[in-house]
Amino acid sequence: MAVDALVRQLGDAWGWILLRGLASIAFGALAVLWPGMTIVVLVIMWGAWAFVDGIASLATAWKARDEGKPVWPLVLIGVLGVGAGVVAALSPGLTAVALLTFIAWWAVFMGVFQIVHAIRVRKAIDHEWMLILSGVVSVLFGAYMLMSPTRGALAVVWIIAVWSIAFGVLLASAAFRLKRARDAGG
Repeated sequence: MAVDALVRQLGDAWGWILLRGLASIAFGALAVLWPGMTIVVLVIMWGAWAFVDGIASLATAWKARDEGKPVWPLVLIGVLGVGAGVVAALSPGLTAVALLTFIAWWAVFMGVFQIVHAIRVRKAIDHEWMLILSGVVSVLFGAYMLMSPTRGALAVVWIIAVWSIAFGVLLASAAFRLKRARDAGG
């Protein structure tokens, strides 16, 4: 796929990308403001965020499909997010280790896809490092969670909150940069 087409495709979906970032920031802020929450509440809050992120990813893929370009990474992220949100709503009593392991793998996959997209559009947008950094932050967060999923519940909530806010800020910033790059390209 040509870089210009990818930038236009992602730029056209900038609002959905922004929504993903804002939902991530909101989830992180709630976790910071309510650090003593139980794991069940964390599961429900995370599930709501994952569901919104999944819908936004699927909407981005739907919008991009007209370009005839591969949208499977967005579809995969979307399906995983919606699925995770539904599972969290139907079974909020999941164990902390199972939830954290799932969140960890999800963060790793989402981060890898973010890095791949950033590399593909790096010549067309300024400060592409923000997209790359958002992916790296997700991969590092996921790797840490996979290595130590049973740390104290409060520490885990803080780690999730910081990751979610950082990821959201970087993704929201990337949305505006993609929109500007699209607008500058015609």
